[in-house]
Amino acid sequence: MKKNHGIPLSLVIVSLWAAACAPAKINLDEGSLAAKAKALHAKILTVDTHCDTPGMLLRGNWDIGERHEPGKPGSGLVDFPRMVEGGLDAMFFGVFVGQGPLTPEGYAKAKDRAFAELDAIRKMTEKYPALVGLATTPAEAYRLKKEGKRIAFTGMENGYPLGKDLSLLADYAKRGIRYLTLCHSGDNDICTSSTGKRTGDDPGLSEFGRKVVAECNRLGVMVDVSHMSDKSFYDVIRSTKAPIIASHSCCRALCDNPRNLTDDMIRALAGNGGVLQMCFLSGYLKAPKPNPERDKAMKELEAKYGTRRNLQNIQDQALRAKATQEYQAVMQKYSDERASVKDVVDHIDHIIKLVGDDYTGIGTDFDGGGSVTGCSDVSQMFQVTVEMLRRGYREKTIRKIWGGNIIRVLQKAIDISAKT
Repeated sequence: MKKNHGIPLSLVIVSLWAAACAPAKINLDEGSLAAKAKALHAKILTVDTHCDTPGMLLRGNWDIGERHEPGKPGSGLVDFPRMVEGGLDAMFFGVFVGQGPLTPEGYAKAKDRAFAELDAIRKMTEKYPALVGLATTPAEAYRLKKEGKRIAFTGMENGYPLGKDLSLLADYAKRGIRYLTLCHSGDNDICTSSTGKRTGDDPGLSEFGRKVVAECNRLGVMVDVSHMSDKSFYDVIRSTKAPIIASHSCCRALCDNPRNLTDDMIRALAGNGGVLQMCFLSGYLKAPKPNPERDKAMKELEAKYGTRRNLQNIQDQALRAKATQEYQAVMQKYSDERASVKDVVDHIDHIIKLVGDDYTGIGTDFDGGGSVTGCSDVSQMFQVTVEMLRRGYREKTIRKIWGGNIIRVLQKAIDISAKT
């Protein structure tokens, strides 16, 4: 028998209502849909809750203030000119540190990397004050939107840079982080991961992890459950006083990947008042076809260089470039059919039918693997709205998905912090 994790009756009613009142598809030509989408983006606050672009800021030869031609090597998927083109106001820049050894030396390296990325984000906003501003509250975001600037929020992907020092969380919060992804692709001192477990069991949230969640609540930092194991997820639900987020995950009912949330988890998240932000990584949106040759080639590269997501941690630039090229060659040779914008909105549809339109949003994972056909970089973000309009989504719902929901959760975290 499945457990009901404190799901209120109101959510059951909302779910039934959503199924009965599904939006009707509309027929407009592509030009009219695009124009309507862009006009809507000009009115509303649009937020993407996850990119890994800060790793590119540290390269030294790449400038986020310049437009980079989409699809060209080294262009990346996010820059300020393309954010304007795509109608994206706000981006949560992810301070990402790959999981390393749970040792004093590992913790020290992780902390140094985290502070380096935080400094790069600050310098980015200082270099282009007319284009972008750093935000830590909804009020600041709306002010910057009114000024016609892009908005830089900051999140931290992986609690590894905390090591075992809880006081570091306050230091990171002072530097601007507004969510903490408790783990990444491997267990750490906070909780167990959905992938890369050190052991076969799943102990979930540790005692230190419970203290981290409480400290996040105290500081007004949103707790991010992307990447964590199912048991860790439910432990967080029971521990937190504030709504949680999944900054870049999808629905397991549509794609059976351990990185995604089950329907029961989505109901529990909604009961907590949280929000699930859609990731644009194909492997989370649609099941890839089996490819043993590709899997073998990827494992050989991982043994040689480490995981693809951790390549930015390679200090030797020439070695990092060589590793990147070899990974790209394998992925090109054994490429899967990419997911599309339609697949993204299918996952949004699923959440709305399950719990209503207050609990979903957008978290692309651009520059970290996220990219889909029809929205391959930030300049095409309005295409997600085109697809929602095509399906008959109302402006009120689109406004919630693009920013209203995550802004509500952030404000709630801040409000709870003020009372703690």
